[in-house]
Amino acid sequence: MYKRVVVTGVGAVTPIGIGKDEFWGNLAKGKSGVKTIDHLRDFPTYMAATIDHFEPQDFMEKRDVKKMDRFTHFAQAAAHMALEDSELDLSREDRERIGVIVGSGIGGLDTIEKQFKILLDKGPRRVSPFLVPMLIANMASGYISITYGLRGPNTTLVTACASGTHSIGEAYRILQRGEADVMIAGGAEAPVTSIAFAGFCAARAMSTRNDEPEKASRPFDLKRDGFVMGEGAGLLIMETAEHALQRKAPVYAEIVGYGMSGDAHHVTAPDPEGQGAYLCMQRALQDADLQPTEVDYINTHGTSTEYNDKIETLAIKRLFQEHAPRLALSSTKSMIGHLLGAAGGVELVATLLSMQKGVVLPTINYEFPDPTCDLDYTPNKSRPMDIHVAVSNSFGFGGTNACLVVKTFNRESNRA
Repeated sequence: MYKRVVVTGVGAVTPIGIGKDEFWGNLAKGKSGVKTIDHLRDFPTYMAATIDHFEPQDFMEKRDVKKMDRFTHFAQAAAHMALEDSELDLSREDRERIGVIVGSGIGGLDTIEKQFKILLDKGPRRVSPFLVPMLIANMASGYISITYGLRGPNTTLVTACASGTHSIGEAYRILQRGEADVMIAGGAEAPVTSIAFAGFCAARAMSTRNDEPEKASRPFDLKRDGFVMGEGAGLLIMETAEHALQRKAPVYAEIVGYGMSGDAHHVTAPDPEGQGAYLCMQRALQDADLQPTEVDYINTHGTSTEYNDKIETLAIKRLFQEHAPRLALSSTKSMIGHLLGAAGGVELVATLLSMQKGVVLPTINYEFPDPTCDLDYTPNKSRPMDIHVAVSNSFGFGGTNACLVVKTFNRESNRA
């Protein structure tokens, strides 16, 4: 019999807030975190959703800061805040039963870029001895495990923009099987670098609305012209319901479904029929033993690219059919940009807070309706709504898709 799994803590480091309270306040107000980036002005796109007032030493020992890439700083901070939020007293826990899965689409790209320049300018003897452990993607999980002495399952998933959601989903499976009591899971990314911008600009994937950066990320809007890059981390404390109830923990919601699929179509473009996205959501609902009509809200992948938004809408309409127009949808990326491997973690934090507060978050910059995107995307302003069942979507390059279903926690439920 599978164990039930709940979320008891959240931590977020985002372009519009560090910590759940600041993050939520600015989400609910529809604030944009996108701004121009001076050192990128030679690029076709020179804006991003960056985190400007983050001090890593607030969350870790100062001597350790220089040993970590920025994405690991974000993960450490989010883990620290999530643990505090969960009220989990590690001194009273079996740390061999607590694990970590933090995904990252790219890992330490900032370190690679800086150290390669040192190699070219000053030679190999000047390259940092911390280069390799700084750049590898599993260091976010590794450092969290080391910091807190956690000897449970420890791994990292690298599935492009679905990394955070896949990480949470796999942590969910570990807890369901009883292989751990607690998991720290989510995603972290720090991709605002020259090499990343060069690559995405060459692919013409990013918006070039540099004169109005705060309006550049406009998911589902007819005049969208590409995504806006962001950075940050979103991590959850997940527990078996049994463990959480035993210690009288606060509970945000229960994770009840997880689905995966592959588009099997193209390296960067989604399947034009939306088959991969459809299967992913369908499998998550089947796993949750829920009907499409029971879903209240979807936090969409919603990247602000022409094809993703149209195809995600198509897949939602195909799966939910006559219920699709009654769904509340929104894209957190309209405010914080696309955090790549961190997107799924941060967006599930936003979804859980929406459920807790009874508010559907807006899709800002929705000004010009697109005939191919004709659902309720909660345009421009948040609105009150009781959310009992929510879905969070993430789709990545390589055609890799992940979907999570969360539900209001009912302590008396017999769900197995």
